[in-house]
Amino acid sequence: MAVINFIINQIFREPAIFLGIISFVGLLIQKKSFSDLVKGTMKTIIGVVILTQGTTILVNSISPLSEAFNVLYKIDGAATMNPMGTDKFLSTYGSQIGLAMVLAFAINLIVARFTKLKNVFLTGHMLFWFPFVFTAVGVESGLKGAGLTAFSTILTAIYIIVTPALIKPFVKNVTGDDSFTLGHPTVGLSLISGYLGKLFGDKSKSTEDIKFPKQLDFLKEITITSSIVMFFVYIVVGLMIGADRASVFGAEKSLVIFAIMQGVLFGAGLTVLLMGVRMMLSEIIPAFKGISDKVIPNAVPALDCPIIFPYAPNAVIIGFVVSMITSIITLVIVGKAGLFNYAVLPLTITCFFEIGTAAVIGNGTGGKRGAIIGSAVAGIIMIFLVGFSVPILKNTISEWILIFGGNDFSIWALISSGIGKIFGM
Repeated sequence: MAVINFIINQIFREPAIFLGIISFVGLLIQKKSFSDLVKGTMKTIIGVVILTQGTTILVNSISPLSEAFNVLYKIDGAATMNPMGTDKFLSTYGSQIGLAMVLAFAINLIVARFTKLKNVFLTGHMLFWFPFVFTAVGVESGLKGAGLTAFSTILTAIYIIVTPALIKPFVKNVTGDDSFTLGHPTVGLSLISGYLGKLFGDKSKSTEDIKFPKQLDFLKEITITSSIVMFFVYIVVGLMIGADRASVFGAEKSLVIFAIMQGVLFGAGLTVLLMGVRMMLSEIIPAFKGISDKVIPNAVPALDCPIIFPYAPNAVIIGFVVSMITSIITLVIVGKAGLFNYAVLPLTITCFFEIGTAAVIGNGTGGKRGAIIGSAVAGIIMIFLVGFSVPILKNTISEWILIFGGNDFSIWALISSGIGKIFGM
């Protein structure tokens, strides 16, 4: 267990170290020189760290919006389901979660080696969070001991093997090659967006072909465009919450200055994130070729969703803004209808990362119209997914799913709950 705990907490849960090891092994298999080994490994690690820091900046730039919506719609920000709590759940079931993760990853490698499903799931932190969710579902279903570990292992293995394969053709549609696929809880929403793009979109009119007048040529720079969009979002939301603005955004800055700084912070985060993506891709893909050629023929890495952002950055912003609008409208309607007897929060993080990715996929199949329709529908579905997944996790991690759900975590919690009840009786 000490070895397993070290692998879980010191390697798998540190994406930079995990991918650095993958890069090192790939380069070692290719018999690269010592200098190339050091350069490739270190640049992969540094690229992931840059990507992670960019993600943190982005999350910090949009976090005040969640609090603003809580105030605006008088949401107390807490589930009323009396959950066990994430910390207590982790301390109680951490060993089962970790063992399930390691075993599921081993199954993934075996399947990739001997079958046609060649994707290898390399998004380390997601390798942890999926068995976390499946273990919670198992506990809710009455499973214990070895049965609980087996349940979580099997479902995690199914997820990390099947979903990257499902989204792979849509990723290829965006990138033009098979060099990677996605290993991220965006897959369900992205598939919906991709199919809607096929049905209702026009692939010839991409979000990246949006024409700007010469005087507005600066809007072609995604970091500037995203900063301006976030500035207006904060202005509108700030005016909507009115007198409560000081308690949410702080009293030391005017609304305009606060909006400018949050907008610039968002643009800076996106710049850093894209820089990390480019740096990591330039190293991990060639390094992974060594594993693909020698150990797992034709293996394809399944990576974190920001890896696809540079292919259609305009679509990411469109997806975020459109899904925020449709999800908030859905929240208001659901709240007035009294559909859920607990608070469902605005999911700004899911809107940006999962639905931003879904918009890129929708753009790949249906252009600008596909991105807009796909992200609009995904924003609505997201609210219902998180709303329906909370009750099935009411005694374990309901407060966690309220913040991070509305995506594959919720979809697969619902799927596995039915399976868990069959086995748990």
